[in-house]
This record gives sequence, structure tokens and C-alpha cells, in this order.
Amino acid sequence: MKQWEVVIGIETHAQLQTRSKIFSGSSTAFGAEPNVQANAVDLALPGVLPVLNRGAVECAIRFGLAVEGEVAPKSVFARKNYFYPDLPKGYQISQYELPVVVGGKLTITLGEGDAAVEKTINLTRAHLEEDAGKSLHEDFHGKSGIDLNRAGTPLLEIVTEPDMRSSAEAVAYARALHALVRWIGICDGNMQEGSFRCDANVSVRPVGQQEFGTRREIKNLNSFRFMQQAIDYEVSWQINEIEEGRAIQQATVLFDPDTGETRSMRTKEDAHDYRYFPDPDLLPLMIDRDWVARTRADMPELPTAKKQRFVADFGLSAYDATTLTASLDIAGYYEAAVAVAGKGAAKPCANWVMVDLAARLNKDGLDIASSPVSAAQLGGLVARIADNTISNNIAKKVFEALWAGEGQSADEIIEKQGLKQITDTGAIEKLIDEVLAANAAMVAEFKAGKEKAFNALVGQAMKATKGKANPQQVNELLRKKLAGA
Repeated sequence: MKQWEVVIGIETHAQLQTRSKIFSGSSTAFGAEPNVQANAVDLALPGVLPVLNRGAVECAIRFGLAVEGEVAPKSVFARKNYFYPDLPKGYQISQYELPVVVGGKLTITLGEGDAAVEKTINLTRAHLEEDAGKSLHEDFHGKSGIDLNRAGTPLLEIVTEPDMRSSAEAVAYARALHALVRWIGICDGNMQEGSFRCDANVSVRPVGQQEFGTRREIKNLNSFRFMQQAIDYEVSWQINEIEEGRAIQQATVLFDPDTGETRSMRTKEDAHDYRYFPDPDLLPLMIDRDWVARTRADMPELPTAKKQRFVADFGLSAYDATTLTASLDIAGYYEAAVAVAGKGAAKPCANWVMVDLAARLNKDGLDIASSPVSAAQLGGLVARIADNTISNNIAKKVFEALWAGEGQSADEIIEKQGLKQITDTGAIEKLIDEVLAANAAMVAEFKAGKEKAFNALVGQAMKATKGKANPQQVNELLRKKLAGA
């Protein structure tokens, strides 16, 4: 049976976080009534001229630096000509032959733990363009409406090389890109509102064949789950078509989440169909080295560099460091917690952020920026574990109290509720003697070789101290007592 190789390239439209549109002063705020955020420029009224938004260019420079691409000293805006009701000019202002960012790369991680592997996805380009309006087909009694609020919204279209070989790789890339544009502050990444939309170009070819197969483009994938489902279906469909003797026709397709299938929307256009030509209303975009240098100086530490620093400075595993750099908010929270707990408690801080805090946030449907327990509070809690003021079990009670707002700090809650760990050897020995005297049957079982009896005795000792005894001391003293009994 013939073996097939999947080839995938991704085009992503990231809406840039500017207050106004790319060529006009209209607001880009989401959720306004239809057509209230479209001015004369957006409506393409006669005589209007576009004026480029400097903030959008700044976003493009930040992205180019983040992916190690070339920020072009000169790029050109072009008119992409096509007709659609939500495109009042009859053309979209975009970039074609000379984009603002050329090349670049993004590293993705596949798998988890020791099985995780990294792969580099190469980028072809990233270019600035304006969004079109939106056609509305609901609640219009069989007719369609046009909302031009989105017309002119600034976009950065990011195009990869056809480097991905599975839906899993495509989703890993999309997630990594989504995290990056949010990290550097150029896009809010809200997929439900259309701020981050992906198109997947999918083709198949026999394993070993160098020539690419005919591709079909799956448009407007607005969730990672839908992306994986759409690509998997499309791959299966294309392979079946070829094996049945039918040729694949280049096309643009849509994914239907209800059926889990892709369906053809139109025959795929090529660049010459759009009659690109330089926009005569816009001068070439010139970006000097000083502008790039100023932008570079204003950039946050990037995820890859932060991940490497977490491994080197805090002794974290690559997996932990990857998890803690999944977003700028998570990384910032973790570092702030370590700053309070101390560098020696970096690993326990990581565990608390990735396990206990993450579980509680997930349970309550919150993101880390909305956590009721601040980074300073969590760091203070971990510090009390590290200096043996409280045990891990007691710490969980303190954490819940902090979450419920019952105190301003771990120290306050420990003091108020009398949770300080008992570390006095004499006091613990006395309690152990009482436990052994009251549980002669368990002692006999332990001496008969039943290790479970020892665990039961530890449990009784901890119960007698209401969980406040140092567990390690209890274990050591109990074994010593039993050995001498």
C-alpha cells in the first residue's frame, strides 16, 4: 500500500493591538453596533487618502525581531483587487512583492516530558494589510447585511514555509505563534473575536516524492481543536480522492464543525488573479536602523531566552521551563513568587504554580492574571514550607485560606489559625510514645514485617498533632522507637 506524506503551511492573520485602524482614525474596539466605526476612509468615499498608522508598523517590527526575521528597510503597499460586498474600495491594501518582514523562524515543541522534541518552522514573510468588513447572514429575513466596522482593522499576515507534516505539528505551531504575539504585546489573541485566525494549506504526496501535491486552503480556523479536526479530515479526504483515481483541484474550503467535514467554497485563486500593483496613494514604508534599535531595546525577554534562563538559573527541567514560559503572565507570576520565596525554593515554586495553582485556576475558570492568590502571597507560602514553619499538607490549607481571602499573607493565616509546625523533638517523642501505647496491635504487625502498619502509625502520630508535626521527624523518631522497642 502506498504511503503518504502530509505537507502543511499556515497563513495567520493577527489583528494588531492599535487603538485606531491602519489607514484611518476609526476605532478598532470590538463589539460596537454595525457601521458606527467606519469613517470616510474606511468607506472609500471619493477623494479620501489613507494615512499609515505608526503603531501598526511598530508591531510588525516587534514581530520581525521576535522571530529573527529581516525587518525590511523598504517595503511597499499594494492593491489586491477583488470584488466582495464587504470591500467597498474594490481592493484590499496589502503588501506583496516587498513585505515588511522577510524570513524568520519559530521553534515548536512536540510531545511532553522526556519524549518532547523540538522542530523549527521557517517563516516566509509577514506583511501588513487591512482587514475587510463582515457580511452578516442572520436575522435579516433571508437577506444579508454588511458591517464595515472591521474594514481597515490592522492585520499582520504571517506565512510559513510548507514545513509541517501533521495536524499535531500545525496545532503546535499555531499555539506557539499565538503565545508569541501575545507575549510581545502586538495581538490580544482572542480567537472568538477574530483577532487570531489561521488558514491551513494542505496537500499530500507519496513518501519520497519531492514535488508538492495540489493544495487546498482551509479558511478561517478560529480554534486549535477545529484546526486539528479540519486538517485530519482534509488529509483523509485527499488521500481517498487520489486512491480512487480522482485529481485534487486547487480550492479554498471551509470547515464545518457540526459535520467535522471540509467543503469547497471556491476555486483557489493565484496571485495574478488579484492584479497586485503598488498603491499610488501610499509612499514606500521606510524603516531605518535607529527605529529598529529603539524597538529592540523596548522588547521583553523572549520566551526561548527566558526558558533557557529558567533552566540555567533555577535548575528547572526543560519541560518545567517550557510550561512556565507558556505565557508572559505565567512567567512573570513565577519569577515574582521566586523573588519572595528565594532562589533556593525555585523548584517548589514551580511545582506550586504548575500543579496546585493551575488546578485551582482551572476549577474556577480563571487565568493567572486574575488569581486571588498573588505571586507574593504564593512565594511567602513556599518560603514557610522551605524553612519548616509548615508542612506541605498544612500549606494546602493555608493556600485555600489565601484563595478565600481570609488573610493578607501566609504568615498571618499561620499565626491566626495556629498552624505552625511542631519541630520540638521532645514534644514529638512524647506524642509517639502515646501513639505506640495506644496501638499495640499495629506495633505487633510492623514487627511481623508488615510495612503498611508503619504508615498507619505515622498517620496516627500526625493525627495526634493535627497534622502540625514535621513529617520527616515523625518518620525518623518512630522508626527509632520501633527499632528499640
